[in-house]
Amino acid sequence: MLFKSFSISNNRVGFETLFQRIDSVADELNKVKVGLEATGHYSYNLLGFLLDKGLPTYVINPLHTNLYRKSLSLRKTKTDKVDSRTIATMMMSDMNLKSYSDTSYHNEELKSLTRYRFDKVKERAKLKSSVSRLVCILFPELEKLVPTLHMASVYDLLSEFPGADAVAAAHLTRLSNLLSESSKGRYGKDTAIMFREAARSSIGSLMPAKSLELKHTIKLIHELTIEIDEIETAIKQIMDEEIQSPILTIPGISYRMGAMIIAEIGDFSRFDSADKILAYAGMSPSTYQSGQLDNCYSHMEKRGSRYLRYALYNAAKYVCHWNESFAVYFEKKRSEGKHYNVALSHAVKKLVRLIFAMEKSGRAYIPAS
Repeated sequence: MLFKSFSISNNRVGFETLFQRIDSVADELNKVKVGLEATGHYSYNLLGFLLDKGLPTYVINPLHTNLYRKSLSLRKTKTDKVDSRTIATMMMSDMNLKSYSDTSYHNEELKSLTRYRFDKVKERAKLKSSVSRLVCILFPELEKLVPTLHMASVYDLLSEFPGADAVAAAHLTRLSNLLSESSKGRYGKDTAIMFREAARSSIGSLMPAKSLELKHTIKLIHELTIEIDEIETAIKQIMDEEIQSPILTIPGISYRMGAMIIAEIGDFSRFDSADKILAYAGMSPSTYQSGQLDNCYSHMEKRGSRYLRYALYNAAKYVCHWNESFAVYFEKKRSEGKHYNVALSHAVKKLVRLIFAMEKSGRAYIPAS
């Protein structure tokens, strides 16, 4: 039986109203199944409320809901009422759905931190690109004189002397002391002389507005770096004290990538196999076959968690570098004529199978003899 749909307020009264409606029609609450569409932060509070009440709750991928709704009708109708009825129908069917566990719910804190760090790192990368652009205008010769512009000594130099004209006019003693302090003795008077001579013959433009932008951009990078360090400390604390995953014993997997993988996958009991995790990450090859037509150049679906794909690909790069068995496997795929990215995708699949087995058994990584 399907009841008429109704709305609730997004507050304590609304949540209690929903629970009372459920309680009024249920003999045993532990036999009730509550379905929610995954809507990010919009459903988070309600999800926590339902779990605290002891109700088995199922969080369904919106893509899954959309496909199921289309299978019921050819009409292009999508409303909140239609969606709620679709979810209810899915709950009543014999579909193999996994209930949301306390592990998944408490894992949300780690997911929130890893995604927040991801966004902050991307923001910092954009600012670093801006620094490169501004230096190319103000002091283009500097880039050839240092290993990279994005190092503490160069940032300290440009914060105080944001342009070739400022470096050219700087007192040699001040320039030497600044470089020595910021580089911890690596650079000194000789480097200061080299920088000043390059600045005096520089083709860089004298643009006070760009110089001000450069100073502020470097300041923002410093602030973001402090924030990222603070986030990473919180991630490490959760991984050490609450998660304690064996994934960190795999050579090449750092706290950052390991935490992101664990956070995005969540409760491993939701997945029956490693292939299900690959599908969840959108890394399963798409398939198209009709009659005699069969696509021979299948591409990755890329319909799942982009954060999980990013973490798995980046982790696989380091694992292939630090883990001998993965390095051999990767080179084997390359020797077969596969493109670098294709060979890496094979390494990702191998890595996911390893992680799945380790999380299921709870055992640390054992190197192949």
